[in-house]
Amino acid sequence: MNKYELLYIIDNDVTEEGKQAVIDRIEAVVTGAGGEIVSLDKWGTRKFAYPINFKNEGYYVLTTFNAPASVPAEITRLGRIVDEIVRLMIVRK
Repeated sequence: MNKYELLYIIDNDVTEEGKQAVIDRIEAVVTGAGGEIVSLDKWGTRKFAYPINFKNEGYYVLTTFNAPASVPAEITRLGRIVDEIVRLMIVRK
């Protein structure tokens, strides 16, 4: 199992329940593949350095997890499908 760090931005227009649903969906991908969430840090709403999709703010979430090597590809695929996720970045630690 590898150690990863995932930072993703959720659209700020989504309700609190919607934001939590996106966070739970990402966690389900990690735990469903046999991984474990080490830490979950909700940074909250932050301003962008430049507009993304005509928006200036987003809800940032930092997640550290241990998982097999196939999980980052699945999270990236999910990030392209889910409309609420504005950007995401996965780094192997």
